[in-house]
Amino acid sequence: METPEPQRHLLRRIVVALSALVVIVFLGSAVLWMLGRVYVAHPWSFGDCLFFVITTVTTVGFGELPQLGRVPGGHVTTVIVLLLGLGVSLYCFSALTTYFVEGEFGRARQRRKVRKMLDRINDHIIVCGVGTTGIHVVEELLATGWPLVAIDLDGMHLEKVQRLAPSLVPVILGDATDDAVLERAGIRRAKGLVAALTDDKANLYIVVTARELNPHLKIVAKGVDVKAAEKLKHAGADTVVNPAYIGGMRMVSEMVRPQVTEFLDQMLRDKDKKLRIEEVTIPTDSSLVGKPLGEAHIRRHTELLVVAVREPPVGNEAGRFVYNPGADTLLSANMTLIVLGETQSVLKLRAALKSGGFQGQP
Repeated sequence: METPEPQRHLLRRIVVALSALVVIVFLGSAVLWMLGRVYVAHPWSFGDCLFFVITTVTTVGFGELPQLGRVPGGHVTTVIVLLLGLGVSLYCFSALTTYFVEGEFGRARQRRKVRKMLDRINDHIIVCGVGTTGIHVVEELLATGWPLVAIDLDGMHLEKVQRLAPSLVPVILGDATDDAVLERAGIRRAKGLVAALTDDKANLYIVVTARELNPHLKIVAKGVDVKAAEKLKHAGADTVVNPAYIGGMRMVSEMVRPQVTEFLDQMLRDKDKKLRIEEVTIPTDSSLVGKPLGEAHIRRHTELLVVAVREPPVGNEAGRFVYNPGADTLLSANMTLIVLGETQSVLKLRAALKSGGFQGQP
C-alpha cells in the first residue's frame, strides 16, 4: 500500500526534529568554543565543547567546562542550549515513539514487502475497486486460491482486504484509471482484471486502458446501467455483469427453486470444504490428451466430479458443452473440464495437467 499522508507527515516530523537537534548541538558547541577562545586562558577544544553540550542536552551532565562561570554569556548559552535541546529531544522522542508504538514501522516494512510482491506476481487477477461489489470478488478469489492485486482510492477498503487475507495481499492505494497504477499492479503479467467501480464511465476508462496495455487480458466489468453493457463490451470487456439483473434472477430462483439456491449457498459458505464448480483447461502437452475420460481417473486421484466438458473452439466458433459426459468421452487439447469439488483438489488437478498427469499413482 502506498504511504498515506499522515505517515509521511510523521516521518517529516522525525526528520525535522533530528535536524533541529543536530543544529542546536553544533551551534551551541560553536558558540562556547568561540567564547572560550576569547575569554579563557587555555581555550577549550571544539571536542570538549561538543561533549559538554551533548551531556547537557541529554541531562547526563558530567560537569561544566573549566572556568565556564567566568565567561560572559557562558551560563546563558548553556541554559538556552539546554532548554532548546531538551524540548527538541522530547519532541523527537515523542515522534519516534509514535512511529514504532502505533505500528508505523511495521506498516513501512509491510509496504516494502508489498512492493516486492508486486515485482514478482504473475498470472494474477487485478481487482479495481474493492467496495460493496469488489470486496466479494476478493473474498471469492482468496477462497479459491487465486493470486490477486487490489486497487482502490479508499485506504479503509484496502485495510478490509488485508483483514480478510490469511497472508499479505498486495494492494495499491491509487486511481485504477491511471496507467501508472495499472502498470504498478503488473497488468502486463496479469491473467485477468475486474473493473468493479460504482461509476460506468470509470469502468469504461479502465477497460479501454487495460485492453491497450494487455490485449490478451481477460476483462470482467461491472455495469451499473444496463445500457452500459454494450459500450463496455465494445471497449474491450469480455464479460459485463449487471448487479441489478443478477439480483432479479436470484429473487426468482429463491421463489421457484429454493432448494437449488440453498444448495449453492451452502456450497459457497462452507469454510471447511470450500466446494466450488470450477473449470480446468487441458494443456496441449498433457498426457491425458487422447484418453477417454474414464481412463484419466480424475475422480480417483482428486475426488472431483466432472459434470460437463466444453469442446475446444473451432476457428472463431466456441466449442459446445457436453453435460454429464460418459466414461468414453475423449479428452482433447484445450478442452475445458467443468468440475465440482474442493478448491485444493482443483489446484491438484491443474498441477497434474501441467506436469504431465498423475504419474506414480495407481
